Amino acid sequence: MSVMDACWAMDACWAIVPAAGIGKRMAAYRPKQYLELTGETVLACTVRRLAAHASVSGIAIGLVPDDPYWPAVQAGLGDLGKPLHLFRGGGERCDTVRNGLDELARRGYGGAWALVHDAARPCLRAQDVATLIDTVQDRAVDGGILATPVRDTIKQVCDGRVIDRTVPREALWHALTPQMFRIDALHAAIDAALAARVNVTDEASAMEFRGASVMVVEGHADNIKITHPADLVLAEAILAGQNVTR
Repeated sequence: MSVMDACWAMDACWAIVPAAGIGKRMAAYRPKQYLELTGETVLACTVRRLAAHASVSGIAIGLVPDDPYWPAVQAGLGDLGKPLHLFRGGGERCDTVRNGLDELARRGYGGAWALVHDAARPCLRAQDVATLIDTVQDRAVDGGILATPVRDTIKQVCDGRVIDRTVPREALWHALTPQMFRIDALHAAIDAALAARVNVTDEASAMEFRGASVMVVEGHADNIKITHPADLVLAEAILAGQNVTR
């Protein structure tokens, strides 16, 4: 590998999309990533958003073994113009992400960046991806996540849902995805957190456990995660609005 190729490999950004969940809260007839949204599936919308970005080198998608829905989605996606790799999903989201990191490291991209993005966030803006990548690569940090500042008043409650206190919101942010870290570093962080029985709720929590410097990069609040049935209607409205204002 030449010096130029090595530099390119370090700067490369690979999207990892964990799509092995079943979406219990959605209570739908199929996993939420395979529900219809604007004429295709939620997962297809998400993958297209990531693949369309010039800074994303390729995409790795984690699926359950023998996923019955994926072949039709893949056929509908056609040629995305960049590599798309599949890997085996795990029992929990963090297991699936770790498997994706394994897959990319096996292909020689251990030093590159991973952009881990929820399969059920199809409204991601290209502008937010660019801002995240540019900001993290320009700063002396170990990684960063898209996030939005908390704007509502937050209450902490005790037993019986009685308000205990109002939590100051000035330093509170809603964590979104993508979350961006070096592939090798994130893999080591997840391994360490799981070995210590730390609850890994997102990639940043694993990196935080290792003492890494993780910054928040402000994104748009319309980067919603589809969790409940009403979210599908909201996502359709958001996508329609984004198309009008693009």
